[in-house]
Formats: sequence, C-alpha cells, structure tokens
Amino acid sequence: MIESNVSLSCAWCAGGGDGTRAHLDENHSEHGLSPTGHLVVAVCLGFIGTLGFLNNTLVLILFCRYKVLRSPMNCHLVSISVSDLLVCVLGTPFSFAASTQGRWLIGRAGCVWYGFINSFLGVVSLISLAVLSYERYCTMMGATQADSTNYRKVAMGIAFSWIYSMVWTVPPLFGWSCYGPEGPGTTCSVNWAARTANNMSYIICLFIFCLILPFVVIVYSYGRLLQAITQMSRINTAVSRKREQRVLFMVVTMVVCYLLCWLPYGVMALLATFGRPGLVTAAASIVPSLLAKSSTVINPIIYIFMNKQFCRCFHALVMCTTPERGSSFKNSSKVTKTLRTVRRANGQNVTFTVASAGRPTIFAPNSGGQKSSSDGEKPSPAVGQGTNRPAVSLVAYYNG
Repeated sequence: MIESNVSLSCAWCAGGGDGTRAHLDENHSEHGLSPTGHLVVAVCLGFIGTLGFLNNTLVLILFCRYKVLRSPMNCHLVSISVSDLLVCVLGTPFSFAASTQGRWLIGRAGCVWYGFINSFLGVVSLISLAVLSYERYCTMMGATQADSTNYRKVAMGIAFSWIYSMVWTVPPLFGWSCYGPEGPGTTCSVNWAARTANNMSYIICLFIFCLILPFVVIVYSYGRLLQAITQMSRINTAVSRKREQRVLFMVVTMVVCYLLCWLPYGVMALLATFGRPGLVTAAASIVPSLLAKSSTVINPIIYIFMNKQFCRCFHALVMCTTPERGSSFKNSSKVTKTLRTVRRANGQNVTFTVASAGRPTIFAPNSGGQKSSSDGEKPSPAVGQGTNRPAVSLVAYYNG
C-alpha cells in the first residue's frame, strides 16, 4: 500500500536529472514566479543566509570564548544556534542558487536532501525551544536547589530534541510520504499537495507532534512562570520585579517570534494538503517559506541583545576587552534558591521559591550580602564595589 501511494504522490522521483527538471517545469511554469519575483526571492534568501550564518557563528564564538556562558541553560541556546547555522550552510545556498536561475539545479537527489535537511533542522529548533521552556519551568518551580554544574540533564534534553526530530523527518525517505518540490519549484519540502492516505496521515502526525505539541509545552511552561511572577509581585522588591519582568519578556519574545516564523508555514502546508487544489499559489507559498527561514536570523539576535550575559560578552568581544569582573556577570551561571513561607489570613501557608543567578557574597565579603540575598534588601547600585545584586532572578510559588 505504501509503495503504491508513494509511486502516485512522488511519481516525479522515478526520473533522473532531466526528468526532475521536466517535472518542475511542467508543474510550476503556469503558476510560477516571474523573473523579477525569482530575483526578489533570491535577494531575500541571500540576506537571510548571510545574516543567519554570521549571527549564529557569533553566538558559537561567544560560547566557546567565554567560560561564563557555558551554563546548562545556555547549552540549549547553542543547540538551536547549531541547527540554524547548519540550515544556512546546508540548505539556504541551494535555494538561493535555484532562485537566481528560476529552477531547481541539483536534481532529484538534491531535492530530497534539501527537503530532509531543512525539515529536520527546523523541527530540531522548535523541539529545542520546547525543551528549553520545560527545563526552565522545572528549574524555577522545583523546591530543591538548582545544580548549575550538572550537564547530564541538559545533554539528555538536547539529545532528545535531535533524536525526536530525526524520528519524524526520516519516514519520507522510506515511503511514508516523500520529499519533493514546493512553491515555484526553487525549494523542496514534504509533498504537501498529494491527496493520498499515505501522505495525508504523515502530514497530520507531523503537524500535531512537531508543531502543536511543542507549542502546548511552551505555552504551559512559560504560562506557569508568568503566574508565579504575578503572585510574587506584591511582596518582592521593585528591583527584583524589574529584573524578573525583563527575563520573562526575553523568553516570551523569543517564543512569539519563533511561532510567527513557523505558524504561517504550517497553515500554508495544511491549506495545500486539505484545501481545494490550486488554493495555495506559488507566490503565496514562498512568503511563509521565507518567514520560516528567517528564524535563523531572529533567534540569535534575541539571544545576543536581550540576554545580559551574551550582550556583555559581545560588547567585550567587539571592544577587545575583558568582561566586567566586578559585577555578578562572572558568576551569573550559579543558581541559588531561597525558600520563604508566608501564612495567609485563612490559615493556609504559601511557600515561595526565589531563584537568583550569581553568588551574592563573592564581591561583597563585608556587606552582609548573604542576608541581603534572603531578606530582599535593596542592593547597592555600584558595580564592582561591593555589589550583591544577582544577575537574574526568577520566582515561583507553591500552595500548601
């Protein structure tokens, strides 16, 4: 059954290099892009590929050069940057070259390779983002002290992201759906247009387990953290609230930008699969595809300019200086927690967990920094002169 469906939905695969070109020309000549349209797409792909390569390479350079960035949580960010960098190296150049010529250039095998590698690495980024949100949720909502030196759990999460993505993107290579040309014929992906049970079942599973499920995990994890921060806002200091809101804004912005890049592509794929034939034109399909590829540019920008650790290291790299030693930046990967129990008027106890990054007594041996860290006293504004201010603070609550 699978072989018969594949032969129908991927009939173009039977030809060689010339057959592939003939198929692409036949299916996209009537509804393809104009030469000007292909030129615009090529410029966009060149811009996305170049910036994505430079930005993700910069993230990896910062991570390798500055030891302070090698915290467990940042390893997830590096995993996403690696997948985005591979897209810029192994995928985008082929679609850029095809757009400059207005047709696919590297034949049937190249189309299958392009479709697989882009699908695989795209799912890796999305699953990694979901795993990152769940790791932060578990770390901040756990009542025990976080171990910032334990990389085993993080390594398992990263391995899960890559293996899970491989499981869902390999099947088209072995008969469950297939990879073929999409849009104007200058890119390749899953064969969205085939109306067979074999192909539609795979697309439904891919949509549920690689887009909807990660989205649910992300919304749940960050939603719970937002609820915790809202509950703590009335008893925490103004400085801590501002710091917590900044971190929350960073992660929410990262999630929203990523979903804005991928949701249009997912909607386009569903319309191409279940909508009436010809509903999604070549010109309409190329826009969601470009948005999806733009995630390789957006993600590292968020990490560098909204993450205080990466931002300081980036500034030090550009200025050829040493990162600030007097701030909590040096030990910002150290995570400590303080438990507080408050009795409500109705007799119920509420236990709050305050998680702070940075050891408050490292640079303030005579200022009572340990007491200030637990009692919520206002830290000194001076940097490098006895400051006991943590770099990041996230809070969580438990009803007892």
